[in-house]
Amino acid sequence: MAQLELVHPTPLDLTSAEPRGDHLVISQMVSDGARVLDVGCGDGALLQLLKRECNAKVRGIEIDPNKAHRCVVRGMSVVQGDAERDLGEFPSGAFEYVVLSRTLQHFRRPQAALKQAGRIGQQVIVSIANAGRFDRRAEMLTKGRLGPSEHLQRYTVRDFADLAREMHFTIERAVPLTRGNAGAPFAKTIWRANWFAEEAVFLLTP
Repeated sequence: MAQLELVHPTPLDLTSAEPRGDHLVISQMVSDGARVLDVGCGDGALLQLLKRECNAKVRGIEIDPNKAHRCVVRGMSVVQGDAERDLGEFPSGAFEYVVLSRTLQHFRRPQAALKQAGRIGQQVIVSIANAGRFDRRAEMLTKGRLGPSEHLQRYTVRDFADLAREMHFTIERAVPLTRGNAGAPFAKTIWRANWFAEEAVFLLTP
């Protein structure tokens, strides 16, 4: 696990793009001044948002060296490494929040990664694409299969909620999103989000 040093004395301001919908929801879940680890942080857009909006002490881990370099350009602290292997090197309780934003479904062993996130963070925030949305169900009925996906794992909102509970996480809050817009939060009554949301953001407590 290699730490990338900050090589730009004046970080570039890359905030002109509109933040992703799940990023905005996540920023509303993070408390002011919190320590946050973003797993699969991409180009650092969420890290920058949390630092700006929440005064958070942020750190990222990213496997793609080009994306990790983009984090450095933004002035963010990033570790270039494989999260599925390297999360075990972080000490327990090191962060108030561990975030997996559209990340967990790319892992070969998502449950192991989620367990590590729960060990490292006091709370875990996960955003997932919803495979149970009505149009995906219609595709399954008419074509007999789901179309190609970038994800190794596919979850419906209900699938992920059940997985979290099976792993003894408490769902503190969950927010559905469609076209980047957040809907009414849910926790126990998930049928509407399961049918209509394109994605959902979960706030979990181990």
